[in-house]
Amino acid sequence: MPKGSSSKRERQYEHIKESAEERGAGTKRAKEMAARTVNKERARSGESKTASRSSTQDRSSSKRGGQRSGSSGSEGQTYDELYAEARRRNIQGRSSMNKSELKRSLGQS
Repeated sequence: MPKGSSSKRERQYEHIKESAEERGAGTKRAKEMAARTVNKERARSGESKTASRSSTQDRSSSKRGGQRSGSSGSEGQTYDELYAEARRRNIQGRSSMNKSELKRSLGQS
């Protein structure tokens, strides 16, 4: 952690690092993920001297929750997620549709 970091940021760094290691990331990767996340949060809250535009204007890491990391998988939404969306939009015939048909009816091609 950079000099002058608050105890809150120190705890946040340790928590993120330990969580990443528990999920199977190597120590080096876990440290990198924790440092990047904490540095972004520091930039967003004005605790750092410099900050990139993506750090200050992008969604916060806590809200984003790994959306860019491909956590939704290569197939995108699951059948159940698509079905729930079709039900929410009241699409007729959804019960007899397969995944690709649901995607098409929802305009997701």
